[in-house]
Amino acid sequence: MNNLPLVAVSACLLGHAVRYDGKDKYTCLIAEELEKYCRLMPVCPELEIGLGVPRKKIQLTQIGQTIRVLEQENPAIDLTEQLKIFATQFAAQHSLAGLVLQDCSPSCGLNNTQVYSPKGEVVGVSSGLFAATMLEIAPDLVMVQASQLNNKQAISWFVKELT
Repeated sequence: MNNLPLVAVSACLLGHAVRYDGKDKYTCLIAEELEKYCRLMPVCPELEIGLGVPRKKIQLTQIGQTIRVLEQENPAIDLTEQLKIFATQFAAQHSLAGLVLQDCSPSCGLNNTQVYSPKGEVVGVSSGLFAATMLEIAPDLVMVQASQLNNKQAISWFVKELT
């Protein structure tokens, strides 16, 4: 069992009620099928930096040339640096073979998370900050969104990519 590749998975996909609304996004194929081939490690960057459950929504906000992670209702609360530090520490502490992340999340989305202007208008899409930081510091790590693992063939492809 210990020789199986270690894959960090957004905790909500494994049935942990850690989302901002106190719910999960349990995904059977990931939680049960992928587990046959990998050691799964749940991770919720937002919870790890001290945000509670439930919590206020956060969003990616374009400020000048940079993207910040701000609380939606109170944009003075900036979580950008905390998420970057967590991602850096997480990558250093674990010998990961891969990451499976929740789509459209301001922390975990991979190139499919909406970016807002300071006025609240959608101005583009980007990766969530945890995902973007992991891509930067571990470019060879196999990373996918949950939506990419929607059948057994996709799970097989992912597992092959890990080795």
